[in-house]
Amino acid sequence: MHERQAVVFGLLIAALAVVGIGALAVYTGAIEAPFDRELSSPEAVDDLADVKVPCLADGTLPVATGDIQVNVYNASGKDDPLGRLNQDILTSRGFAVLSTGNAPDLDGDGKSDVVSRTQIHFGAAGVAQAYTLAAHYENPGLVLDAREDATVDLYVGADFENIVDPELVGLSGDVPLESRAGCVPIEEITPRPLPVPPAEG
Repeated sequence: MHERQAVVFGLLIAALAVVGIGALAVYTGAIEAPFDRELSSPEAVDDLADVKVPCLADGTLPVATGDIQVNVYNASGKDDPLGRLNQDILTSRGFAVLSTGNAPDLDGDGKSDVVSRTQIHFGAAGVAQAYTLAAHYENPGLVLDAREDATVDLYVGADFENIVDPELVGLSGDVPLESRAGCVPIEEITPRPLPVPPAEG
């Protein structure tokens, strides 16, 4: 009986010794604990990472806000009235807002389309207008599409927090606009086709 107890106690002491040595090794950094890993969070995806931005022609000046016609869409996926909010602010700054509302349902899933990053869509005739509007937002995406007029569409994305303060917009009517870093000549870009809503029925 005593011998059996001695064996049991001996095994327990040996097991505790192994655990203690392992704990000491983890504590001193000699080995890495399998659970000692940083929690990973999904990286934000930029829907416009591969979209080419057109450069401005040399000497292009900002366009007067009253000459810029804008359609404003809430594409944030939020219930907040961001379309109306941006319409009110842009109107107060002199922009001509043509329409506002939720982003159209172009993929036919019954919900307004959502974009992660605020973006401005425009045609070749509206590059200066798009750049001028972009100065009022925090790094919006610029997307060239196939429209033939100078209107621009503003898609308020999930990243939207606020519009840039007027004193920080930094535009002057007699100072040329600056092209985006990494831009390419407009003739090297294939414009996106204009969106076509899915057929009903």
